[in-house]
Amino acid sequence: MNKHSFPLNAWYVAAWDHEIKKGVMTSRQICDKPLVFYRKADGSAVAMDDACWHRLAPLSKGKLVGDNVVCPYHGLVYEPGGRCVHMPSQETINPSACVKAYPLIEKHRFIWIWPGDPAEANPDLVPDLHWNDDPEWTGDGQCIHLEANYLLAVDNLMDLTHETFVHSGSIGNDAVAEAPFNVNHGDGTARVTRWIIDQDPPGFWGAQLGRPGKVDRWQIIDFVAPSTIALDVGVAVTGTGAPEGDRSQGVNGYVLNSITPESETTSHYFWAVVRNYNLGDMSLTISWRDAVAGIFKQDEDILAAQQLAIKRNPDKKFYDLNIDAGGMWARRKVMEMMERENERVRGAAQ
Repeated sequence: MNKHSFPLNAWYVAAWDHEIKKGVMTSRQICDKPLVFYRKADGSAVAMDDACWHRLAPLSKGKLVGDNVVCPYHGLVYEPGGRCVHMPSQETINPSACVKAYPLIEKHRFIWIWPGDPAEANPDLVPDLHWNDDPEWTGDGQCIHLEANYLLAVDNLMDLTHETFVHSGSIGNDAVAEAPFNVNHGDGTARVTRWIIDQDPPGFWGAQLGRPGKVDRWQIIDFVAPSTIALDVGVAVTGTGAPEGDRSQGVNGYVLNSITPESETTSHYFWAVVRNYNLGDMSLTISWRDAVAGIFKQDEDILAAQQLAIKRNPDKKFYDLNIDAGGMWARRKVMEMMERENERVRGAAQ
């Protein structure tokens, strides 16, 4: 039975595609599993448990010989599928000598890993973040090592009311906290839609629009369980038809987020910010990325403080407000995934 707060039968971002290189092993903990990553000679990525079958020495401290991993302690050799193909001082190889290898998919500039049952690893279930490599969009992103449970980051993204208070100098103003919103949900998904009509733009968006006056602002948050969120955000000159679908008098961006559990109290927070205008302006790409990195640093600080408060107050619980509706649905979708996973485990045990 899954005793964690995260399902295992799911696709999680393990790395940006450029992080995993040929001839180099990279260690990273995903869903409480220490893993080692590298690329084979043909460029395809590999992930396996970072512990030798023999004495559990970290394989990431060893070396690559061709496509094979050599243990740093006693020299056992593993092929990319995790099977041991050489043992020192003996010709017969114990047939149980192997380490677990994991399904990987490269998509949308990310390497996705399936830490659960490999038979369930359906490529069609990789969340859609196509804006990250769509030729009609451009942008960049980073990875935050977050000192908080991944669901706290999901809560944060599903309720942007906090912008008024956490990000008041950049993307937040009083209008965000007071604007109405709608929430709906589907199979493994949830959406929060908020329109802020005829309001002064916050500093970041006012600078992007580049003209004075009131704006109509949108925040459309799409969640895919367990932890991927695409934020469709932007502003347009008030009264030019943005709420009806005409965004031609505005600026539009997507903030792409996928939060991968490292442990119960830490996460790898992968994010990118992309836009569909001035595609060739690299300086704008850098300024967008750096601005969002600064904004997310504020989120990082508040979420780490929240996680610490949870540790210090184990007898206290969360209370929900109306603004928490999106996060509540997201958590419910995660719980549904975990319940299905546990049912399969119980069925297999019978």
